[in-house]
Amino acid sequence: MMAWNVDFYQDDDGKLPVMKWLDTLPEDVRGKVIARIDLLKEGGPTLDYPYTSQIDGRLREIRLRLGKTRYRVLYFFDDDRTAILLHGLTKNTPAVEEADKRIGSARMAKHEARLGSKRPAGARRGKGEGSK
Repeated sequence: MMAWNVDFYQDDDGKLPVMKWLDTLPEDVRGKVIARIDLLKEGGPTLDYPYTSQIDGRLREIRLRLGKTRYRVLYFFDDDRTAILLHGLTKNTPAVEEADKRIGSARMAKHEARLGSKRPAGARRGKGEGSK
C-alpha cells in the first residue's frame, strides 16, 4: 500500500505552526491527532468523513472530537501530491471560524507560490500533463 507524503507548512521564520500547536495539546490528545495525521498518510486524498472533510475548494480539515472539544488540522494536497498541514485549531463549535479559514488559505497560497518559484517555467504538474 502506498503511503502519501505529509509535511508541515513552514512560515518565513522557519517555524512550523501546526507543530507548535500540537506541542500545546495534552499528550493523550496530541497522540490522537497524530494518529489522524497517520490515517491521512495511509488514505491520502481518498480519506473522507468522518476523518476529514472539505472546508473550501482544496482546503480540507483533519477532524477529531473528544467530548465537546473539536480538534482540527487544516491541510491541502499540493501539486507534488503532498499533504501540507497548514493550521491547527481547538474549538467548541461545529463550524470552522472564518479567521481560521483565512489563515489556512493564506498559508496554502504562500506554499503554492514557493512551490511554483522552485519549478522551471512550464514544469508545473497539471491535469493535461502528458496528453496531446
